[in-house]
Amino acid sequence: MAGHSHFSPANVEEHFEFTSEGKKRVIYAFIAGVVALVLGIYLLSKGEAGGHEVANAGHDAVKAGHEAAAEHLSGGAVSHQPATEEHYDWTNRIWANVWLNAVFFTGIAIIGMFFVSLQYLTKSGWSSVMKRVPEAFPKFLYITLPILLLVFFFKGDAIFHWMHHGVTEVGNENYDKIIAGKSGYLNKTFFLARLVGFFALWIGLWTVLRKKSLEEDLIGGTDLFTQMVRISTAFIVVFGASSSMFAWDWVMSIDTHWFSTMFGWYMFSSWHVTGLAVITLTILLLKDKGYMAYVNENHLHDLGKLMFAFSIFWTYVWFEQFLLIYYANMPEEIIYFLERWEGHNKIYKTSEILMVFLNFFFPFLVLMTRDAKRTRIFLKIAAFLIIVGHYIDFYQMIMPGVLGGHAGYGLVEFGMVTVFASAFIYIISDELTKASLIAKNHPFLPEAVHHDI
Repeated sequence: MAGHSHFSPANVEEHFEFTSEGKKRVIYAFIAGVVALVLGIYLLSKGEAGGHEVANAGHDAVKAGHEAAAEHLSGGAVSHQPATEEHYDWTNRIWANVWLNAVFFTGIAIIGMFFVSLQYLTKSGWSSVMKRVPEAFPKFLYITLPILLLVFFFKGDAIFHWMHHGVTEVGNENYDKIIAGKSGYLNKTFFLARLVGFFALWIGLWTVLRKKSLEEDLIGGTDLFTQMVRISTAFIVVFGASSSMFAWDWVMSIDTHWFSTMFGWYMFSSWHVTGLAVITLTILLLKDKGYMAYVNENHLHDLGKLMFAFSIFWTYVWFEQFLLIYYANMPEEIIYFLERWEGHNKIYKTSEILMVFLNFFFPFLVLMTRDAKRTRIFLKIAAFLIIVGHYIDFYQMIMPGVLGGHAGYGLVEFGMVTVFASAFIYIISDELTKASLIAKNHPFLPEAVHHDI
């Protein structure tokens, strides 16, 4: 397709059809996820009632772990056993999984907007032929926003230590000096203001950009393109601030005592490469169905280069964060890695090793050559590994602080991610039907159609 000499916008329109057969498959996957989840919850309740799980309690374990790390550095022995079991509730595992998936899929959704905005901001031509795919992703924010709000309102104290009763009240038995010192930022009102405020900006800017993008199909010209460059610029500024704040709010504040100045970058890099993998996989699956005819191996090569590059970038940030904390050897910092490597639960150590292979070694080896980046099967394998690997990355960020030794990989985890993934596929597939898959009046479309590298 790249060699078309007679290019006319009129003949590039493509309309995705979300067939009843396709809808059925996604709905069946959703139902299977719900069944697995219900069965997992039932087994979990029975297991907890019978006391079959390892005795280790979420936030108590975190608190005990901080004390143990300090003791260890002063010559004592590390112990990650909590002093008490009484605060652990088996349902926390369900809420931790809801939170994990809501944060993970919010990232994929908003990276769609980030990708499109970046293309407008840099006035990139190559991507105009495929931009409708990531442009549809932010529609899922309408699903994750209420989920995040509901979990925070009703079960926030199961996720966040700083929401526990009395932690900021001097004289209370639960008083925590460090958390009290952070209460100017970490309090319910300000947390909700940031969550709702930034989501409103994300959704608002996406809605305007999407509207202009669809108008461009009808009108053409360059006025709308110029307006979209401005909207994209505004979004990049908003996203720069909000992605870091949400990293602190949604994930880093789970381990309230711990902090890392690199964490905003770390979570962004994980979100970003996952989003790129989902964009690539979606385009490849559409091509398999006969769509995206003008996306050629040169475009795929560029997507492969982005996945390759940002897998390395994630690894750089992951290793630098670890190295600086390891080298400084300060108790309040190293506890984060001790919990994931030596403490609580062998699942975390296994996950940490698996994560490095899935997120770095395999994508690095699979996508190293030029030919691999232009070959659909290699791109699919790399994209799939990256998505699974970064799901484990978010699992590692969230579960140790919330669940301590009660975490695991079981039907609850499998069911929850299946429910979220099938909902995401349904919403995005439906959104893709609302416009041509090719932005036919994009001013750089002729350049994209003849893209050659």
